[in-house]
Amino acid sequence: MGRWKPDSRGRLEEAALTLYSQRGFDQTTAAQIASMAGLTERTFFRHFADKREVLFGGSPILRDRIVAAVASAPESAGPLDAVGKGLDAAAALLGEGRRDLARKRFTVIASNPGLHERELAKLAEYAAAIAGVLRLRGVGEPEASMAADAGMTVMRVALQAWADDDERGPELGAVMENALRKLRALR
Repeated sequence: MGRWKPDSRGRLEEAALTLYSQRGFDQTTAAQIASMAGLTERTFFRHFADKREVLFGGSPILRDRIVAAVASAPESAGPLDAVGKGLDAAAALLGEGRRDLARKRFTVIASNPGLHERELAKLAEYAAAIAGVLRLRGVGEPEASMAADAGMTVMRVALQAWADDDERGPELGAVMENALRKLRALR
């Protein structure tokens, strides 16, 4: 049997989140992450530009999936319904047995103001992309921006609630759907 182990990227992510949780983000190096994952530092940098990207490296994929789902929502769907389709796509991508990793990620980001700021910037980037798609669907302003921003707030709140729940709690899609339903109920 060979020495090569599959899923280098996933092993690096898990090692990074463990080390960030134990030592803190600022005290953890790429070399330490690679070593814990049983890989070289060079391999780390083949997967990630820097140690922050372990936390945010999937952002373009997530943004593109959300935007594609909003764009492909039925023409009859209102702005929040279209955004709900984007949230469904996000839940399908993020909720694949990754609750423990999400919990660790939230803890690391919450403990580092720079990472928290970056997280909020990424959500704002997603919202801007979603608002653009909503405008292409004929939604005017400020409705397109409000629906997009509200959707990203729902995603952030639902992800946090899902990550904080125990392993037997509802799946991410159900948590997002419930959060969107609560948003709609606000009067």
